[in-house]
Amino acid sequence: MTGPAPVPFGTSRRSSIGLEWEVGLVDVGTGAMSQVAPQVIEELSPEGTDPRIKPELLRNTVEVATGVCADVGAVGTELGELLDRVAASAGRRGARVIGGAMHPLARWEDQLVTDKERYARLVDRIQVFVRQLVTWGLHVHVGVEHRDKVLALVQGMLTYAPHLQALSASSPYWGGIETGYASTRAMLFQQIPTAGLPHPFTEWHEVESYAEDMRRVGVAKEFNEIHWDVRPSPSYGTIEVRICDAPTNVTEALALAALTHCLVEHLSTELDHGRELPRLPLWYVKENKWRAARYGMDATVITSADGDQLPVADAVAKVLVELEPTAERLGCPEQLATVADIVRGGSSSQRQRAVAEASGGDLEVVVQSMLAEMEAGRPLPRYGTAA
Repeated sequence: MTGPAPVPFGTSRRSSIGLEWEVGLVDVGTGAMSQVAPQVIEELSPEGTDPRIKPELLRNTVEVATGVCADVGAVGTELGELLDRVAASAGRRGARVIGGAMHPLARWEDQLVTDKERYARLVDRIQVFVRQLVTWGLHVHVGVEHRDKVLALVQGMLTYAPHLQALSASSPYWGGIETGYASTRAMLFQQIPTAGLPHPFTEWHEVESYAEDMRRVGVAKEFNEIHWDVRPSPSYGTIEVRICDAPTNVTEALALAALTHCLVEHLSTELDHGRELPRLPLWYVKENKWRAARYGMDATVITSADGDQLPVADAVAKVLVELEPTAERLGCPEQLATVADIVRGGSSSQRQRAVAEASGGDLEVVVQSMLAEMEAGRPLPRYGTAA
């Protein structure tokens, strides 16, 4: 019997960075989800000629993806240009671009699936539960120079997954209701069988055996159909951190990118020095994920295998101090410092709830606040006034 097919790990420059950001389209007049993404994508990337502008599961979504960048500053420049193009094309079709992980009022039953074989297979297999995923995420790729490092980095990053999830939480509403969760997306996305936390593999042959098994039983044709919160991305030669809710503005997108970039580089340097990376038991990792999704920046997270706990705001503050030298080396101290602004000013989920409270629960006003943040490019703590 032959062994599993190889899963080659691509070549990438260490700590290069790229960003994928799923954004939504809403009708200018009604504020409801608009289904014009295929037309926008066809205008900007006819027949897939620009791989930086791509379709997603639903026709209300466009994914913008930067190329391989040297630093977060370059990511920001390219991201701004891509979003401007998408916004202009959407505007010609009576739509605006919205950020965040979910549209507070969108009903999943009203959304149309993109006409693509991969998505048709998903819907055929998972049915109503994948149709419910009117959600958007932020994915950060960081280059890893050698395959032998990547699985240790995946496990090490799980220690910081609740930090990233709490900071990015932007989906407290679903279908017009307050869910009680800061990140409803985190809970919904787990309905995909290949989503959620990665398996605790330590050797690359285990990845290859897993990928072969998934192909053999018809679960996934390609490795990129495995949707773990943190995963190797073999085709790019990166570690891909996918746990973040999509942000509502570019400033916070770059803050989350900088934090991810610095964490991966910091852990990679620890491996270079022969140090063991932090690692939590799987049951703590699962509990941390739930706490961050449920409580967002009000969560208390487990920070060590001994069960030590800290408010997530304090845990983030501690990490930011540790990462300052790494940020200087990577050229992103300004963007990393913006993470502290999220702690002080509130995450998107906290801001959305504040807008809802101030407007007497009017979620249409919340939608307008999210649109305003995307167009301003920064958080607006008091919607309608200068930050």
